[in-house]
Amino acid sequence: MESTEPVNILLVDDQPAKLLSYEVILRDLGERLITASSAGEALGHLLRHEIAVVLVDVCMPDLDGFELARMIREHPRFERTAIIFISAVHLTDADRVRGYEMGAVDYVPVPVVPEVLRAKVRIFVELFRKTRQLETLARDLEQRVAERTAALAASTARLMESERRRSVALEAGQMGSWDWDVRTGECVWDPGQYRIFGVEPETFVPTFDRIRPMIHPDDLGRLRALIADGGECQTFQAEVRIVRPDGEERWCVCAAAVTCNETGEAVRASGVTLDITDRKQAEERQLLLAREVDHRARNALAIVQAIVRLTAATSPHSYVASVEGRIRALAQAHTLLSESRWKGADVRRLVDEELEPYRHGARHLTTEGPTVYLPPDRAQVLALALHELATNSVKYGALSAETGSLAVDWQVADELMVLRWTETGGPPVRPPQSRGFGTRILESSVNQQINGRVTLDWRESGLVCSLVIPIGERPAEPVGEETAREAADSPTPEPTGTPAALRVLLVEDEALIGMMMHDLLIDLGVAVVGPVRSVAEASSAVAAGEFDCAILDLNLGQETVYPVAATLKRKGVPILFATGYGSESVDRAFADVPVMQKPVARETLADMLRDHLAAATPSMAAPPAAAAQPTSRRRTARLGTA
Repeated sequence: MESTEPVNILLVDDQPAKLLSYEVILRDLGERLITASSAGEALGHLLRHEIAVVLVDVCMPDLDGFELARMIREHPRFERTAIIFISAVHLTDADRVRGYEMGAVDYVPVPVVPEVLRAKVRIFVELFRKTRQLETLARDLEQRVAERTAALAASTARLMESERRRSVALEAGQMGSWDWDVRTGECVWDPGQYRIFGVEPETFVPTFDRIRPMIHPDDLGRLRALIADGGECQTFQAEVRIVRPDGEERWCVCAAAVTCNETGEAVRASGVTLDITDRKQAEERQLLLAREVDHRARNALAIVQAIVRLTAATSPHSYVASVEGRIRALAQAHTLLSESRWKGADVRRLVDEELEPYRHGARHLTTEGPTVYLPPDRAQVLALALHELATNSVKYGALSAETGSLAVDWQVADELMVLRWTETGGPPVRPPQSRGFGTRILESSVNQQINGRVTLDWRESGLVCSLVIPIGERPAEPVGEETAREAADSPTPEPTGTPAALRVLLVEDEALIGMMMHDLLIDLGVAVVGPVRSVAEASSAVAAGEFDCAILDLNLGQETVYPVAATLKRKGVPILFATGYGSESVDRAFADVPVMQKPVARETLADMLRDHLAAATPSMAAPPAAAAQPTSRRRTARLGTA
């Protein structure tokens, strides 16, 4: 926008008449005319006003025009001020050259032609005005540029801060972001994406052809289908597995938005990847823990069921006392195992917990031994064994008399713990005429379930019992040379029950459950081989004999029964699984095998045997009459005749 405001023109001459004539000539320009009669006065006006053009006479007293021009040019403010010399005396070329050297823009001789002088001044006035406008525009432009630059810098800073927060959030959430050009296959990854895939940005260039082998084959097709359908859904989310270069498999969630062209074809996908491996592993651990808790609870219930079924007594009162005592012994072992998160139980505490009721006011109980922790299966066996020994002692041995003494000590050598139970001072002891239930528990659980050894020495002065229990890995066969020879001589158990009945192989490593299942099968009129308690024993039995059916516990210590099941399946022998786990835990290769969940009811066992064998053995379609009797009536009869 042009300015119409008048500008200042300075007229310098020592003769008033000339000043007047200059004013007359330049008045029509419409500018503000300022006069000065000396160089000093002219300098004063220059310092006070902004001057566009200076007309100065060369010949002046004191300080001529050349010196005034030099002084004007030496001041930084007036370096570009237009100076026009007017002279009637100094008209040589040398004078003109000197004037131009002093910074003059023109040199006008006298007499002055009014039109010429007016035209020249007008040009420099307009040039001054345009220059001032350009300076104003330049200042405005600089201010705008500065404002825009500041705004851009602030926006860039906000963007960088947002990107930093996004990167921090992605890193904290174990996430990575990516962008994929579907048509070219080019990908752009952030550092988090490289970290998730286990590669380095310096050595790995992300293209679809290089990424494709790192996506699990089962998930790749589904992921591409989701992207291809993106035109309809715009966004998608999917769980996929990636395989890192080192072979590690990671679970991830991919969430993305798909960009389509005008024809609806997906051309770009952008999104984030969240590493959920830790969550997946935690879910698997939780599921495994839930299954293990369920398995242990069912096994514990099965053991309690076995105690209830197998316990014999002369009266309901003694039956209740026997059952409660055995369950309490198991509960004490479970409490100690829970305190150690099922890593093991302290032998001293097992002994003290069992003998605590008999310590009141007595001085005849001594216990001595080092600190020993038994694995859960052996801790439960020892708890039951101690309970049976204590119960027998209270009824017939040292703890039944005031003068009786009991010493329990244990030592450890070669991964074996030897516990001695020594009774003295009680009633005279005679060896039992028959094996009672307590003796069956001791021998079955110690000798067979954990491959230990129990020795009962019925001295007249009192019972001396020796329990040899492995504390390391469970041995493949019972400890002790004599027991090992016996096992070698009779590798396959002889069947018990009706000789002409169906032959059933029973594989169960839990002694009490095995005893109970054995008795139930005998009640059903079945010839039972077992219970056998290891894969090796079961394999030997399968190789040596023929069976109509097999009932297999899934877990045998640290082993699974699947090798035995596979052999039986190849031979065409029907199989039933008995386990504390759910049916979903069974290997897929045996998905068609029926599963009985522990604790197994007598009626369930009878029904499953009948249904599973009905086609091959019609005689099992209707169980024997004895098998069909209610459980409560059969138990009452057994108790009444015990």
